Amino acid sequence: MLLQIRSSATQADRDALHQLCRELGYELRTLDAAGRLVELGGEGAPAHRSRFEDLRCVQRVLDAGEAGELHARGDRPDTQVAVGDARFGGGAVSILAGPCAVEDRERTLEIARAVRARGATGMRGGAFKPRTSPYSFQGSGRAGLDILATVREDVGIAIVTEVLDPRDVEAVSRVADAFQVGSRNMQNFALLRELGRQRKPVLLKRGFSATVREFLLAAEFLLDGGNDRVVLCERGIRGFDDFTRNVLDVGAVAHLKRATHLPVIVDPSHAAGRADLVRALARAGLAAGADGLLVEVHTRPDEAHSDGAQAISLKELEGVVADARALCALDGRELVLPPSAPTNGRADVPAPDTDKEAVA
Repeated sequence: MLLQIRSSATQADRDALHQLCRELGYELRTLDAAGRLVELGGEGAPAHRSRFEDLRCVQRVLDAGEAGELHARGDRPDTQVAVGDARFGGGAVSILAGPCAVEDRERTLEIARAVRARGATGMRGGAFKPRTSPYSFQGSGRAGLDILATVREDVGIAIVTEVLDPRDVEAVSRVADAFQVGSRNMQNFALLRELGRQRKPVLLKRGFSATVREFLLAAEFLLDGGNDRVVLCERGIRGFDDFTRNVLDVGAVAHLKRATHLPVIVDPSHAAGRADLVRALARAGLAAGADGLLVEVHTRPDEAHSDGAQAISLKELEGVVADARALCALDGRELVLPPSAPTNGRADVPAPDTDKEAVA
C-alpha cells in the first residue's frame, strides 16, 4: 500500500501510523526525505484501506495494493449478474423498461407485455416511491407489490422494484427478481446491510450528490455482507443548470468499467428528465461501456402518476433497442433479448392504440 502523509503530521500522528502498522502486520518504509511518501508491505485485506484513511496524518491512499476493497477490479474478470432473462456484464447488455410507479393492474400488465415484446428483458416499476414532497404520490405500497406479482406470473418478465425500508425487504423479496436501491437511499446503511444478507441481485443507484468513491463504498456494504450480485446504476448527478433534470456522468461510467469488476448500467430517464433526450443519453451511456439501460416507458405518459415528462413511448423504446443492438455489434457485445422478442428491433405485435396518443 502507498500512502501520502500530510505535511502537518506531528510525531504523535506518525506514532499512531506505526502503531496501526504493527497491529495489522505491515512493515513501513519511507520513500522520500520529507517522509511524505510511505510504502506499507504486508498481506493486506479489504478493510485495511479504510483503517489507514481514518488516520489524521494520512492525506490519501495512493495505491491500495493488496488491501483493495471487494469492488476493486484488481485482476478480477467482469462479474456478470443475471436478473431473470436479463444479464449484465461480461459482454452481455440488457434493457429494463417500465413505468416509474406501479399504477393499476390493467395498465401495468399492458406496459409489461408491450416492453417485453419490444426487447426489454426486465420490467422496472415502483410500488414504494420516495418523493421529495410528502404530498406527492408515494406509491401504492403492498397493493403495488401484488400487482407486480401478477405481472411476473402472467407476463413472464423479471421484476425490478425499489425497497425503501429494511422492514419491507422480505415482502419485496417475494415479488422482485432484483432489489432497487434508489438515489436517495444510496447511503441508507441499515438498508444496505440488510440487502447484503440477501442473495438476490441489487441494483444500486448513485446518489445525486455522491462522488464515485462514495458510490463504490455503498456497493462495498453489499459485498461485505456477502451479496456479490450487485449492479451499479449511474442516473445523473445534480448540476447547476436546469435544461436537464440531472447531469449524466458519462465519464464516471467509463471510469467505473475500469475501476470495478461490477456491471454498470445507465438510467437515461432520470438523467434527462425529459423524454426527447432519453434515446440520445442511452446511446451515450452504452458507447461509454454501460452494461445495460434502465428506461422509463409508459403507454400514456400524460396520465402517469409520477415522472410522466421523462417516460418515453413504445415507439421510442423500439429505437433505443435498435441503437443498443447496433452499439453492441460495434464492440462485440451481446444484446440480451427475451425469448420471444423480435430480432429486428421492432415488435411482432401491434402497439396498443394508447401509444398513438403517447407524448414523444
